[in-house]
Amino acid sequence: MTERIVEHVVGGQPYRGESTRTAPVFDPALGKETKQVRLASTADMDTAVQTAAAAFPAWAGLSLAKRTGIVFRFRELLEARKGELAEIITSEHGKVLSDALGEITRGQEVVEFACGLPHLLKGEFSLNASTGVDLYSVMQPLGVVGIISPFNFPAMVPMWFFPVAIAAGNTVILKPSEKDPSAANWMAQLWSEAGLPDGVFNVVHGDKEAVDALLHNPVVQSVSFVGSTPIARYVYETGAHAGKRVQALGGAKNHMLVLPDADLDLVADSAVNAGFGSAGERCMAISVVVAVDPVGDELVQAISSKMAAIKVGDGRRACDMGPLVTEAHRNKVASYIDVASDDGASVVVDGRSVNPDGDADGFWLGPTLVDHVPTTSTVYTEEIFGPVLSVVRVSSYDEGVQLINSGAFGNGTAIFTNDGGAARKFVSDIEVGMVGVNVPIPVPVAYYSFGGWKHSLFGDSRAHGEEGFRFFTRQKVITSRWLDPSHGGLNLGFPQN
Repeated sequence: MTERIVEHVVGGQPYRGESTRTAPVFDPALGKETKQVRLASTADMDTAVQTAAAAFPAWAGLSLAKRTGIVFRFRELLEARKGELAEIITSEHGKVLSDALGEITRGQEVVEFACGLPHLLKGEFSLNASTGVDLYSVMQPLGVVGIISPFNFPAMVPMWFFPVAIAAGNTVILKPSEKDPSAANWMAQLWSEAGLPDGVFNVVHGDKEAVDALLHNPVVQSVSFVGSTPIARYVYETGAHAGKRVQALGGAKNHMLVLPDADLDLVADSAVNAGFGSAGERCMAISVVVAVDPVGDELVQAISSKMAAIKVGDGRRACDMGPLVTEAHRNKVASYIDVASDDGASVVVDGRSVNPDGDADGFWLGPTLVDHVPTTSTVYTEEIFGPVLSVVRVSSYDEGVQLINSGAFGNGTAIFTNDGGAARKFVSDIEVGMVGVNVPIPVPVAYYSFGGWKHSLFGDSRAHGEEGFRFFTRQKVITSRWLDPSHGGLNLGFPQN
C-alpha cells in the first residue's frame, strides 16, 4: 500500500484541513488498497464554503462571453485528455476502460450544453405592459451550491450539475464518493487549466460529517444529490428544512417489459447490455425483465446463451465487465443469489463461479440470471446495484404495466415490441420518469433533463437541460417606469392600463 493521500482542493490548491481522518481507496480489480482519502471535518467544509463565497461576486459579475470561453476551454481540454480520466476511473471504480470513456462522453455532453449559457440565461421583456411601464425578468445565480455525487459515475454525475452551475455564475463545492475520489481532483485541475478563477470549483472529500456540514451551512444555497433512496430522502428533508433548494435523485428498480411480438434476439442483447454493463452499478441498469408469456422460456434461454460470451476481468485488459467497487458491496450483492434460491426462484446463471481475467483478490462477481423471481422477494423489491438480472413472468400487457406501476421506484423503464399502438399506450400508462421504446437505457441527452418519479426523485427539479439552469438561478422580475410629467398627482389605486 502506498501512503499517498487524496487531499481536498480548495481555492485552486490542495487543502489538507484540520481533520486527520482518512478512508482507504481500493483498486477493485486487484483487491488492494492503493491510497487514502482525506475525510473533512465540519470546519474543513466551512473553510471551503467561505472560499467559494469569496469567489462568487467576481465570478457572477464576469461577462457571459468570458464565462462561455472558460467553459468551452474546459470542454476542449476534457476532449483532449479524457483518456487520463478514464484510467483514473477504472483504477478506483473498476469499470472497464471503454465504459469509463463512455461515462465521460455523456458528462461532456452537459459541458457542451452549458457552452450555450448566453442563450439559456436570457430573460424576458414586455414593452409597455402598462402605459409607460415596462416589465422584464433576469436570471441570477444562487451563490455557493453543493453537489454530492455517488461512486458509480465519479465523472458523469458531477458533470450533470457543475457545468450548468458554473455557467450560470455560481461557485461550487463538490463532495464526491470517498470510494473513488481522484476523478474529482483531476477535473478540478482541468478547470484551473481552463482559466476558471480560484475558488469557483472546490472539492471536499468526506463522509456523513462532510455531507451534514454542507446541508447545514447557511451560506450554501442549494444541494444536488445522486445516490440511494434512503440517503436521497435524508438529503432532501435536511436540506429543505435548512431552507435550501434540493434536487435529490434516488434509487431505482428498472423494468423491461417484453411483449410476445418483440424480436427476442434484440431483447436478449439489450437485457444483457443494460443489465451487466458497469457490473450493474448503474441507476439506469435494467434489473428486471418482465416477460409476457409465452415468450418467457425462449427469452431466458436467449439471455443465458448471450451471457456466456461476457468476459469478466480487469478493466485494463479489454474485458467486457469489471469487478464491483468494494469487497463489502460484492459480498452484499452475492448474498441476494442465496436469497433468490431460498425464495423459490431459479438461479439460471450463478456469477459466484466466475473465472475472471484478473487478480484472484479482485472483487469479482460474474453476471447472474435469476428466473421466476417472486415479487415478494427482496431480490425483486430492493435495489441490488450489481450484476443480478431478474426475470418475472406475467400473462398480459396490463399485468406487466400494473406490476411496474405498483413499485416504489419510478426512474427508468423500457418496452420491447413491434406494436406501435402498444408502445404508445405504454408511454402514456407507465408511471416512470424516463421511458425507452426498444431502447433499454433511456437516459436523455444533455438538452433534456434526467430524473425519475416517486421514490427515485425528491424535489421538483431534474438534472441538466433547461431545468438545470432554472435550478441554479433565481428569477427576478423588474417593473420599470421612467418619470415624465404625466406621472404626477395623487393616486392611491393600482396603475391604470
